[in-house]
Amino acid sequence: MQSILIRLSALVALLGLAACADVPNSAAEPPPSNVPPYYQAVQDGEYLIPAVEPLHLFGTNPRAEVAYAGTEEPGTIVVDTYARVLYYVMEGNRAIRYGIAVGREGISFRGTGYVGRKAEWPSWTPTANMVRTRPDLYAEFAGGLPGGLDNPLGARALYLYRGGRDTLFRIHGTIDNASIGRATSAGCIRLFNQDAIDLFNRAEPGDRIVVRTLEESLAAEGPYMDDAYGRAVPDTPENRERFARDAEAIATAEARSREEQLAAAEAAAAQAEKEERRRLRICRNRGIDAAECPPLDELVG
Repeated sequence: MQSILIRLSALVALLGLAACADVPNSAAEPPPSNVPPYYQAVQDGEYLIPAVEPLHLFGTNPRAEVAYAGTEEPGTIVVDTYARVLYYVMEGNRAIRYGIAVGREGISFRGTGYVGRKAEWPSWTPTANMVRTRPDLYAEFAGGLPGGLDNPLGARALYLYRGGRDTLFRIHGTIDNASIGRATSAGCIRLFNQDAIDLFNRAEPGDRIVVRTLEESLAAEGPYMDDAYGRAVPDTPENRERFARDAEAIATAEARSREEQLAAAEAAAAQAEKEERRRLRICRNRGIDAAECPPLDELVG
């Protein structure tokens, strides 16, 4: 189990949670005071889903009921990979809007389909191409990873079908809340686990799914851009100016961090050299040959 968790951590860092062991936890978490009730920690069967951290609830990321001017019928799921939002259309020109993360597989699909099936705590299996190109990360999971808190598909998944066949397009939860609102290197359409559960409870097999084209997104949402942190924000002069300021601040902070890391490495090397000289001096004073000189902690322990 420990080796699986270690490899999963590496997978998350390198590939942004590739999606398209179980860890039961019943301990209560103190509710963050500045997080809406629907993003607090929630017990879902044997799993305790952590609360969404406040810093991830920016812009259009938080779930909200909004006015909806589209022509889609109630019960339709509308995915906008450019503005990184998903709508569940309701009666009366209203919709539930969710923030999403979009991966490579999510960008590859356009047009319409339908919910072919739904799954709670779905299992995850890397594709043959993923196993072939990165066996160091994926080979161990080629047989599939059971659902659970460490599974990249999160708490719920909707599977998009077209013409009776699975398109491999998924709408699902995530174990990486920081990815919501951003584009990632891999995966389909991800929501906070709390939102994935909410959408799962509303959607039914057969419900229509519409994935907007760029033209449709521009007409409905207006132009969007990535800010300096990779988050989708409206493309406005103010946000472009903020991008320049934030990018400069990030570059400055990264340069300072590199300098600090270099200084720390140099200090550590100097300390190691000092301790090595001390070790050899103690052995020399004790008449011990340098080749037989034990580690310093044994000499002074």
